Parts: sequence; structure tokens; C-alpha cells
Amino acid sequence: MEQDVESPISIRQPKLPKQAREDVTKQKCTKRKVQRYVRKDGKCNVHHGNVRETYRYLSDIFTTLVDLKWRFNLLIFVMVYTVTWLFFGMIWWLIAYIRGDLDHLQDKEWSPCVDNLNGFVSAFLFSIETETTIGYGHRVITDKCPEGIILLLVQSVLGSIVNAFMVGCMFVKISQPKKRAETLVFSTNAVISMRDGKLCLMFRVGDLRNSHIVEASIRAKLIKSKQTKEGEFIPLNQTDINVGYDTGDDRLFLVSPLIISHEINQHSPFWEISKTQLPKEDLEIVVILEGMVEATGMTCQARSSYVTSEIMWGHRFTPVLTLEDGFYEVDYNSFHDTYETNTPSCSAKELAEIISRAEMPLSWSVSSKLNQHPELVNENEEKNQEDQTERNGDVANIENESKV
Repeated sequence: MEQDVESPISIRQPKLPKQAREDVTKQKCTKRKVQRYVRKDGKCNVHHGNVRETYRYLSDIFTTLVDLKWRFNLLIFVMVYTVTWLFFGMIWWLIAYIRGDLDHLQDKEWSPCVDNLNGFVSAFLFSIETETTIGYGHRVITDKCPEGIILLLVQSVLGSIVNAFMVGCMFVKISQPKKRAETLVFSTNAVISMRDGKLCLMFRVGDLRNSHIVEASIRAKLIKSKQTKEGEFIPLNQTDINVGYDTGDDRLFLVSPLIISHEINQHSPFWEISKTQLPKEDLEIVVILEGMVEATGMTCQARSSYVTSEIMWGHRFTPVLTLEDGFYEVDYNSFHDTYETNTPSCSAKELAEIISRAEMPLSWSVSSKLNQHPELVNENEEKNQEDQTERNGDVANIENESKV
């Protein structure tokens, strides 16, 4: 009995002509790259160049140090303390050198400015002990040196200022609220679908921590270049997107993930955008979530953005909240998941016109049909005129008979 043996068959793709291959290559090369104004991680994609007034950064040196990267911040932290210790150590060594303390090291009857200071190294160690208030007890200042007492006071005051400045800078950098924003998540995509009979633009936000964001609020901006009626070109124009600030829905109780909805009405910038037109639009939606950190009371801000390729028409978000035995559980594995739903592909303006036509009264529809068919109107008018003439002739005959 024969058995069919399947042999692997390699299907070769048809080789394109040279001109067609060149066209495909040109299309790949000329594909427009999406340039974001705000990246998905919330960082603004804007670089400041040709800033001539650099002195403004030094006028706010504290904020400048806090904004530096960690490696530069740690380098400055170490350098400030080292330079301060070396500077005052040099002054302590100069005082001992000028007074002649270094020439009378073995003279027990000599009263030095600092006991047991026999060189620059010991002066440097004494400077560290003075500024850090360690006090080992081996090197100590005497009361026979007034210039040393003055220098001790100056170093103590300046050392306290340096400690307050640098430690405060490090504390603020460690406790920056932007680290709290790492646990505030936004959905990867935004969706457009029907909600309560209206087209809505929606995205989802969530908080991964058990400590809540107090007084949380959400805002949204449309970033799109425009040209005014006078011909002025405004790059990256910002337009507010209503996400509930007139109804209070922008104030969030962010305990579980929430879906933020923007109703596409006549005041919305998406009023005339349809499904086929959306990919052609060059726009970006920036969403901003603000609130106070419950643990520290500092204001926290998290940002994200959606370009046209990340707006899914005709989708909804998968539910993530389920009721368990005595508590609610959030499944963050489905936080970014969506599913398709029946959604008209026309714009919200066209959808509103279709609904308004369907809800028009019967009298309007009859008159509109008559307007669409003027021949019927003319025939009706001619029939009315004939009936009227016949009635007039009958009335005239009746009058003549009555006179006779």
C-alpha cells in the first residue's frame, strides 16, 4: 500500500523588477519619522540651545545642582568638602609656619597655636576635625593664639553653611517626587469608541503603590502646529482637551485604575476627524497627572503622550478590576489590553448629523421629500388651480340662475 510522503516545497517569491524595487526602497526611506514632543516616559524632548545668559543658572545654584546628574552631583559633593578642608588646612599650616611653631617642635616651653601640629598633613587633619567636629583630642588649639581662635570661628560657621547646603542638596535630590512618578502608569495606547451614544477618546491611568496620590488631577493637551488666518505659522500649538474640568471628573480618586474619557463634541479638536483621516493627522496628545505624595506632601507630576499611531479607533480597554472574597483585585497584566468593538468610522460631526436626521419630525421629513421632488409640488398646485376655477364657474352659474 502506497503512502503519500509530503515533501517540503520552497515557494519562491516573484522577483520584482528593478524599478519596482527602487520604488519600495524610496518608500521605506521617505517614511516619515514620528517626532515626539513628550516621550512615553514623561521626559520632554526639547533641548535648549544658544542660551547666552548662562549667569541665570548660577543665580539659582541650588536648583542647578539638584538638576545635575548623579555622577556630577556626587563629584561636586566630594570636591566641595575636599577643597574646603584643604583651604583651611593650608591656613592652619601658614599660621604655624609664620609663628615659628614648626621650628620649635621639640621645645616643651614653647606655646604653639595648635598642639601636635608638625606639618601640612597634620594641619589638614586638624582642619577635618574642626569642620566635622570629630575631636580626637590629640591636636587642640591653645589660648595663646588669637588668630587661630578667629580662624576656628570662621571655619566653624562656614563649615555649617557648607554642610547645610550640600546635605540639603543631596536630600532634595534623593527625595525628588519624580521618582514617585515612576509608579504612576499610563496605558500604552489611547482608544476611540462609543460611550453613552457619543464618540469618546479614552486612555487609562493607574497607581502601582498602596500609598495614594492626594488631590490627584488629570489634564490633557493637544500638540499640533497651526496657521492663523493672518498667515502666521505657530509650531507645536497647545490646545486644551476637556477631560472633565467643567464637571469635576478631572479630580481623581486614584485607588484603582481609571479610564479617562474625552467626549468628542463640537468643542473638541477631534470633531471633524474620521477613522480614515486620523492616521494622516500630525498631532500628539500629552496627558499630565498631578497630585501630592501622601508620605512627603510634595507635589508629583507624571506625563505621557500619544501620537496618531497609538490611537486605536474602535477599541475599548479590557476590565482589570475583579471582586474577590472581601476585596477588589486589580490585574495589571491586562492594564494595556484592548478589544475591538462596533464603532462608526465617520467623524463625530457626521455621526451627529446622521442622528439628527433620524430624529427629525414627520412634517419636516414630508416637506423635505416634497422639496426633493418639485414636480409633485407643481402637479398639486395645478390640480388646486383647476379645482378652484371649476368652483368659480359653478358659483357664477348659480348667480345667473338666481337673477333670472
